[in-house]
Amino acid sequence: MSTNPYLLFAEVSLDISRNEFKSGLEKLEPFLQHLRDSYLFNLLYAKALIGLKRNTLAGDYLRRCCAIAPANQVAWRMLSTLQTCTQEEPEAEPVFDAVMDELEQLSAALMNFEPITTSETSDPTSIIEQKKPFSDDTAIAVPTETLANLFTAQGAYKKAIKIYTHLIQLKPHNAEHYQHEIDVLLDRL
Repeated sequence: MSTNPYLLFAEVSLDISRNEFKSGLEKLEPFLQHLRDSYLFNLLYAKALIGLKRNTLAGDYLRRCCAIAPANQVAWRMLSTLQTCTQEEPEAEPVFDAVMDELEQLSAALMNFEPITTSETSDPTSIIEQKKPFSDDTAIAVPTETLANLFTAQGAYKKAIKIYTHLIQLKPHNAEHYQHEIDVLLDRL
């Protein structure tokens, strides 16, 4: 691909604005394989097809845009408008769009959705109960030196010793430091 895609897109946009849809389509066609995953390429291709009244094929390119960038509303609006126009034409076959169908089903389900209501069945947990420490036998999933320091500051020396003991096994290169901390804590007990 030797052409700068942004210049190509600018040229095609200009063609479409001048109602020169066939010219825009002819400029895009050589790049069908190279720019297949480009949102802007698919959008411009769809606009040119709509200008040429090839709405069914345009719908395919708009759906590809929606898959590439689901949050971008431009293609969604165009697809919705295209489907409305296509379905209003008496000779046109009805267009089934799986994405729009799924969105409609989700919308219907959300309209009937009622969140579960909960109510307090008892008084909230008191501050004293919240501050109540867990037992010294409780396993600590992630022993860290910071947690050991916190336990030491709270006066939970047995828990701090337990943490330092685990840390000696996990980090033997710091064993001397951890053993010193354990000795200090044992003197405080």
